[in-house]
Amino acid sequence: MTVQLWTIIIVGISFAIYIGIAIWSRASSTNEFYVAGGGVPPIMNGMATAADWMSAASFISMAGLISFSGYDGSVYLMGWTGGYVLLAFLVAPYLRKFGKFTIPDFIGERYYSQQARIVAVICALFVSFTYIAGQMRGVGIVFSRFLELPVNLGVILGMAIVFIYAVLGGMKGITYTQVAQYVVLIFAFMVPAIFISIMMTGNPIPQLGMGSTLADGTYLLDKLDGLNEELGFAAYTSGSKPMIDVLAITAALMIGTAGLPHVIVRFFTVPKVRDARTSAGWALVFIAILYTTAPSVAVFVRTNLIETVSNKSYADMPLWFSKWEDAELIKYEDKNGDGIIQYVKDPKVNELTIDKDIMVLANPEIARLPAWVIALVAAGGLAAALSTAAGLLLVISSAISHDLLKKAIRPDISEKGELLAARIAAGVAVVFAGLLGIYPPGFVAQVVAFAFGLAAASFFPAIVLGIFDRRMNRQGAVAGMLTGLGFTIVMILLMRSDKLFGTEEPIIKDFMKISAEGIGIIGMFINAAVSLIISRITPPPPDEIQQLVEDIRVPSGAGEAVRH
Repeated sequence: MTVQLWTIIIVGISFAIYIGIAIWSRASSTNEFYVAGGGVPPIMNGMATAADWMSAASFISMAGLISFSGYDGSVYLMGWTGGYVLLAFLVAPYLRKFGKFTIPDFIGERYYSQQARIVAVICALFVSFTYIAGQMRGVGIVFSRFLELPVNLGVILGMAIVFIYAVLGGMKGITYTQVAQYVVLIFAFMVPAIFISIMMTGNPIPQLGMGSTLADGTYLLDKLDGLNEELGFAAYTSGSKPMIDVLAITAALMIGTAGLPHVIVRFFTVPKVRDARTSAGWALVFIAILYTTAPSVAVFVRTNLIETVSNKSYADMPLWFSKWEDAELIKYEDKNGDGIIQYVKDPKVNELTIDKDIMVLANPEIARLPAWVIALVAAGGLAAALSTAAGLLLVISSAISHDLLKKAIRPDISEKGELLAARIAAGVAVVFAGLLGIYPPGFVAQVVAFAFGLAAASFFPAIVLGIFDRRMNRQGAVAGMLTGLGFTIVMILLMRSDKLFGTEEPIIKDFMKISAEGIGIIGMFINAAVSLIISRITPPPPDEIQQLVEDIRVPSGAGEAVRH
């Protein structure tokens, strides 16, 4: 059977499972819609959290980005993995004990202010829509290549699927769907990695295969360094980014992870505070399986790609090459008219342009694996993108229906009315998210990095200071969030003006040698500084709020959260 037919079968079966789960677990109350009724077992919540967190950036884009940037790409591995540890131990258990299942709800209550709540809603929408743009772009890429549809039509189909199970099932449906999606995505990522590791090095463990020798006795990484240098690129195992930028991006991704609203809400779907910690541990295990494999996949695909295309005849390229050309994600321009592909660093000579986001998806094709494996990877990419998109849509809908409508505009709205508003908000959000997927401001991992930067610059200081600083007040929190978010948005726009506004060069190339992906860490420091200064020159919080801050830091063992 052809790759397209295999893709239709495997993707069709997976979609049927997702929709079936959504129908089976349809939310009938706001509690089920927002936090799945708070009764998800820790191990299943760990799988759902892993699927929610490992987005299209993790599955589709991260290994591709590492394959092009080599050592420099390690910032994504360190930042996203370290950030989850930070979230699991520094933030999530305290918020779970506080008992508010959205960040705006926590900020509104902790800072005793509707104004603070509304500012948090605005921040949540900015972060979530930026993040979801990358997911929908990933969906479009998969549909474009493997079902041979236009990218834009692929995005629309993805929107329709997410709409069905996110709007229908709410968090209850999303949670159990994400368990299935984790199984699909991890199987899809590991199967080709194991096959290729055996083919290239004889070692069935990809993590070890990356450091193993080839049939001729050469170490794989040594060979890749040589291939890169022959083409004018830096050695794969050497870094070119300024160390301050490496630190800034890593820190922004770590701290941004700890402020991501769609991940934090996961810790409210379990019965107890202790279960929140347990599910965090399980999620870290499930995440580590993919994250320790991604560098190996990057090395395998980069080596195979160079050996397949560099200085080879364009007429002899395999079928996958033309398929990605049709999807407009590979472009070949025969500058010297000799029909031989010149793939080099020098832009004046280079004839081949490759979208970083295709590397994982094209990996089994480049390695000439069976058609069913290629189709399985497509299903895995869709599972990763759709699982995160669904979680983000829920954050958007809850921010609008619960935090804005219920808590600020219409406190007397019925539960049925709030549930209807949540579903309408999710539907509108799906459409807007689709537009961002059709017109993305960068490649998938880069767009997601911007979302993490925005989360770091807006939420993280307000959350951490709200937990650990009893003197922190609403004036400081509001001023800090607005300042940090505003600075980061402006800087990203200026540093990506060539992509967003069509300028020949970015208006600002970097900020103290820090790139747009890492600028959120500066926004975070500005936020924290403004928050602390303003809170010290304005009246302290009421006594009951200060006592509340003390209470949420007291260990409660396995006790139920008392605030609902």
